[in-house]
Amino acid sequence: MSEKIEGMARDLGGRVQEAAGAAIGDTRMQAQGMYNQAAGQAQEQVARLGEVIRDQPLTAALVALGLGYILGRLTA
Repeated sequence: MSEKIEGMARDLGGRVQEAAGAAIGDTRMQAQGMYNQAAGQAQEQVARLGEVIRDQPLTAALVALGLGYILGRLTA
C-alpha cells in the first residue's frame, strides 16, 4: 500500500512543480514536473498490479504464460 501512496504523492508533487514552472515560465521545471507525474503514475500502476497478482495468482500466472508464449512465437 505504501508504494501506491508514494506514487500518488509523487504525481501530486509533479503537478505542483509543473504548475509552478508554468507560472514563472521555467520550461525545465515544467518538464521535471511532467516527469515526476509520469513516474508517480507508473509507481501507482505497479502497486495495483502487485495487488491484482496477490488477489488472483492463478489468473496472473496464466496471463504471464500466454504472454511468454506469444513473445516466444514472435521472436522464434
